[in-house]
Amino acid sequence: MVWSCRVIAQYIHDLNPVALPIYGNLAVRWYGLAYLAGFVAGFLLLRHLARRSLWVLKPEKTADFIAAAAMFGVFLGGRLGYVFFYQLPEQGWSKILSDPLMIFRVWEGGMASHGGILGLVIFTWFYAKKEKVTWTGLGDGLCVVAPLGLFFGRVANFINGELYGRIVEGVVPWAVRFPLSLMKEPESVQQSAWQACAEIEPSLADAQSMETLIAVARENPEVSQTLGDFLPPRHPSQIYEALLEGALLFAILWWVRTRYKNAPDGLLTGLFFALYAGFRIFGEQFREPDAALVGSLTRGQFFSLFMFVFAALFLLHAWRGREQQS
Repeated sequence: MVWSCRVIAQYIHDLNPVALPIYGNLAVRWYGLAYLAGFVAGFLLLRHLARRSLWVLKPEKTADFIAAAAMFGVFLGGRLGYVFFYQLPEQGWSKILSDPLMIFRVWEGGMASHGGILGLVIFTWFYAKKEKVTWTGLGDGLCVVAPLGLFFGRVANFINGELYGRIVEGVVPWAVRFPLSLMKEPESVQQSAWQACAEIEPSLADAQSMETLIAVARENPEVSQTLGDFLPPRHPSQIYEALLEGALLFAILWWVRTRYKNAPDGLLTGLFFALYAGFRIFGEQFREPDAALVGSLTRGQFFSLFMFVFAALFLLHAWRGREQQS
């Protein structure tokens, strides 16, 4: 099927995931820079909160906390979450048991935000015990800045052209045609797209992978335009999620943290879980499912439901703390 009838010319995604090529396959990628930006922003803001006595740790402890949270919470939790929440249900234990080291090959892609959040919950519990501070107070500070990491991560998803949205209905001027979505099209459409692009770029006739076609389209505007005729316009759901789960969630939690300086421990953590779950469930309506559905829900929506339980527990803890203060 050729999607050549356009009411308005949508953007054909052609951003390069590589920010700075170094040598061969070695390169600095936007995805890695997104993680770095999230950690740097988290460090600066948590240190700011600590200096204003709005966090339970001392300012000088901030760097150690962020470094440990990145390693044991975000990376380990995010990767294990991806393996067990997404790969295991699809491929079973045989894939993991035959190649257990794949769990640690994060550079091959695959991180789950729910896994990262769960990893941080577990990590902060142990860290709070070690530093002899309240677990809920420690988590409150982290939950305030965590949305910035989610924001940068979703922006990187958009740059990579991955985790794209569903096909739009009606006229959506900001819809995007994502080359990676060609892999979801029928084989006949893929072959037609390849042949049409090969007429413009003869080197594609001998190419072996769809990734090659996408890479050529990224460098050749004419090939990109031709490829776009075979791509359905989709929602840029990565941007929707970046604005909801990232920017808006951060703005709300930062306002609460700085406006209500005596807020009881656990309030911000409870708000984070409740608002993140709500925003994620809403945003997933526009995102192309990247795993089998759970009933009528996407995998992301299904896991988000459990976050409401965590939210209720933390908010109850905060309410009890407030009662004790009064």
